[in-house]
Amino acid sequence: MSEYDYLIVGGSAAGLSLAYHLAQEPRLAGKKVLLIEPDAKDQNDRTWSYWSDTPMVFDGIAAHEWRQIAFRSPGFEKVIDLGAYRYRMIRGLDYYHFVREALAGKPQFDQVRGTVESLENTATGVRAQSTAGTFSARYAFDSRPPNLQQLRQPQKHRYLLQHFVGWEVETDADAFNPEVVEFMDFRGEQHHEARFIYVLPFSARKALVEFTLFSEKLLLKAEYEAAIREYLATTLAGRDYRIAAVEIGAIPMTDHPLPARTGAHIINLGTRGGRAKPSTGYAFKRIQQHSARLVEALARTGHPPADTTGDKWQFRLFDTLLLDIMKRRGESTRDIFRQLFERNPVERIFRFLDETTSWADNLRVMNSVTPGPFMRSIVQLLRGKPGQR
Repeated sequence: MSEYDYLIVGGSAAGLSLAYHLAQEPRLAGKKVLLIEPDAKDQNDRTWSYWSDTPMVFDGIAAHEWRQIAFRSPGFEKVIDLGAYRYRMIRGLDYYHFVREALAGKPQFDQVRGTVESLENTATGVRAQSTAGTFSARYAFDSRPPNLQQLRQPQKHRYLLQHFVGWEVETDADAFNPEVVEFMDFRGEQHHEARFIYVLPFSARKALVEFTLFSEKLLLKAEYEAAIREYLATTLAGRDYRIAAVEIGAIPMTDHPLPARTGAHIINLGTRGGRAKPSTGYAFKRIQQHSARLVEALARTGHPPADTTGDKWQFRLFDTLLLDIMKRRGESTRDIFRQLFERNPVERIFRFLDETTSWADNLRVMNSVTPGPFMRSIVQLLRGKPGQR
């Protein structure tokens, strides 16, 4: 049985993030690390976007960055300058290559292809059974997606998805404003759900156009595609376009408690550790912050921090309330986001979504939206069950 100091299970966003942060920490240069991942990760299978007003570790491999975003809904449209913030997008394949190249020069790192079948705490660490063999480590960091279907408690918690289909389209004539991200375009029919178009323009002739929903059930693929076609027909005024790539995804949005650790020696990462923000699905920045927090504690004390995430209870409450509204009256999500963008500076909105606002700013944000939907969700919360339509 091979022995390591740290075992990282899964080599996607969260697992590779932790591996990279470990590799950059000189105080941990003597630690043996095993990264085990079932897939080759040689395809551009996803993208990640994030905003930040300070430099972040992976800014240098961003495919594009923007200084403006647009919010659009019936009766209100605004192009917003981000000030000190930048909005960036990273392609999955660029990320995989960058991290794996960084690890290749670190002899303390081993990488193997395999699937972890069981992970258990022992008296002194953790033991992993995998298709690549049996391994032991002082600590394991588990980024395998949680089985929410198996964990579901619908009488107690809310379960939605952020699901989408995106087309990377190319045109022969200028069609997009490359300076502005179409952050949320809610002008389409909502059908009792939260539905919007999201556009990342890479140039005047190339953009990623996504149709995104916050709801409980997936659509037929043809329904996503019809919404994208309708948007492009209007935006391009009938001009031709080519589909260069397709992106499909579904991100859990839930207030189901996802534990930060499993026993003394297993730390959960990524979605498994609750790093996808329940009310928005954004995860990449939260993953980087989590990795930095873990590595700093490991380097300073030899152990993960007692509070591995630093999450604050009030933001979990805000997420639960918004999820309850999305579940009961999904179409009202459009009005809530409209009020947020109409009545708050974007810096406050981003800080609120990053969970770094003060109590005073939290009150300003809550006072900027119509209280009725939130009050009804508070009643449901006090009753101890999710609201129903």
